[in-house]
Amino acid sequence: MLMTVHAAYGMRNLLIEYRHSISSSRHTMMMELFDLLDSFEEDELLHLKTVAIAHPTGWGPQNLWRLEGRFENGASSIARVPARQESGRMDLTFPRYGPNDLLTHLRNQVLAGAEAKNLVKSDLFPNPKPEVLHMIFMRVLQNVYGIRLEHFYMMPVTVEIIYPQILEGFLPVCNLYIHMGRFLPICRVNDFQIADIINPKAKRTARFLSAVLNFIHFQGSCRNAYLELQWTYKSAMEKIQQLQTANQQAAMKLEKLDTIPAEQQAEFKQLSDDIQELRQLLNTEYCRKTTALQEVTSQKKSEVSERTRSLNELKVTIATLKEEQEQLKSQIVESPEELKNYKEHMKETVQKLKKAKQDIIEKYESYRDLVEILPSCQLEVQLYQKRMQSQGENVDRMASILSEVRNLEDQIESAQRELKNAKTDEMSLKRLVTAKHEKLSTTGIRIKKKHEDVEQYKRTVFEHCNRVQEKRGAVYEKVTAIHKEIKQIRSKVQQLNENTEKEKMKAQEIYLNLRAGLEKYHESLAKIAENYATSRDAKIAELKMGLLSVQAS
Repeated sequence: MLMTVHAAYGMRNLLIEYRHSISSSRHTMMMELFDLLDSFEEDELLHLKTVAIAHPTGWGPQNLWRLEGRFENGASSIARVPARQESGRMDLTFPRYGPNDLLTHLRNQVLAGAEAKNLVKSDLFPNPKPEVLHMIFMRVLQNVYGIRLEHFYMMPVTVEIIYPQILEGFLPVCNLYIHMGRFLPICRVNDFQIADIINPKAKRTARFLSAVLNFIHFQGSCRNAYLELQWTYKSAMEKIQQLQTANQQAAMKLEKLDTIPAEQQAEFKQLSDDIQELRQLLNTEYCRKTTALQEVTSQKKSEVSERTRSLNELKVTIATLKEEQEQLKSQIVESPEELKNYKEHMKETVQKLKKAKQDIIEKYESYRDLVEILPSCQLEVQLYQKRMQSQGENVDRMASILSEVRNLEDQIESAQRELKNAKTDEMSLKRLVTAKHEKLSTTGIRIKKKHEDVEQYKRTVFEHCNRVQEKRGAVYEKVTAIHKEIKQIRSKVQQLNENTEKEKMKAQEIYLNLRAGLEKYHESLAKIAENYATSRDAKIAELKMGLLSVQAS
């Protein structure tokens, strides 16, 4: 009985040392990594969590980010929660599956082949078999963490085990308990014990399996979301490449349009000079003709208005004379002589009126001819105006194209400046890296020098020993003193070796710190590249809109 108690106590101490050795090696790295994760956004954290869950070989399971939320049908709300929580805390729940649902989900999602076919309800309910439960847990860990089957049968390398024969039969159960103890708190189960593996019970196993299946559903949904994001990212990168090629082609076309060949430069200058001269001549002729026509039309309009006014006055006088004639006819006694005189007078007035009417008609016809000529003159003037407008539009288009070209050149210059800034940052980081490498090389040189000094000191000691051996026959007491000195020198050599080993460890620590700093610098460079990609996307969209407007015009 005492032997079994001592064996169990020794196994417990070995398990604690094994868990401590596995977790302590990753603790320092994970703390630095969590400091870097504080700068990420929620979408990036979701991406990192899904990657860590799918490929957790480089993550310590005790230091993973917890996924806080109700895992209902594989969906949850994500939040950052510290990895270490109080045991027995059950703030959140998950759906509990029945025996039939558990069997179907295990057959479809965890097990495969003969294992899925041979799984029966009696293996888990009402008395679960430990062998079947061990097999299910191993398959779950293989699917989630990627742990191989050999790892469950491997002895811990970082811990010295005095009696490894004790752990030969218990080693798979021990490794399974360690891995499940790290995995189940992520599934919101905090009361897992080793008795649940050695002597499982139906209710607790059903709860554990439902939590594991809920986490597997959630992992699948996160993987699908990650794959969709990856596909959209690839399509966006392809679109960016297409837009870059189109932008380059458009820039080449603009350069071709802007550049004038040397053979045609003289002709282009002559044509531009001729166009300017013709424009000036057309402007002067147009102004002169328009002013002359405006003056003529104003004169004709004034004359027409005067003639119409005179005609209206004559019509009014004729009407008044007719009224007076009728009144006089009724009042005056008719006599033949007066009638004759009056008729002659009236004939003369009628002839005068006819002559005046003929003069007015002739002037009206001349004015009508001038008015008929006016539309042709107006058409010519409109043609000249259209030509001038088309030339003005061409000039405006040239000015707009030149302004767009200048804007494009300014944008290209700004992009080049940003690239130069990024290159300068990269060069500064490279200089820091080279400085750190130089420090490492100097420390290595110092270590080598110390080794050489130690070797030289050893050589001197050996020479002195040889001299002492030559003088051995002289004095025995001197030989004993020399032996004492040799022992002292050896102790000093051991101290020097220990000092060199300590310096080596310090150099290794410096190297690890430098490596972590380099990883942080690389991540900052990746952020800078992403920011530059977003700005470049916005500029490409603006360039595309400008090109579309140019093509439409």
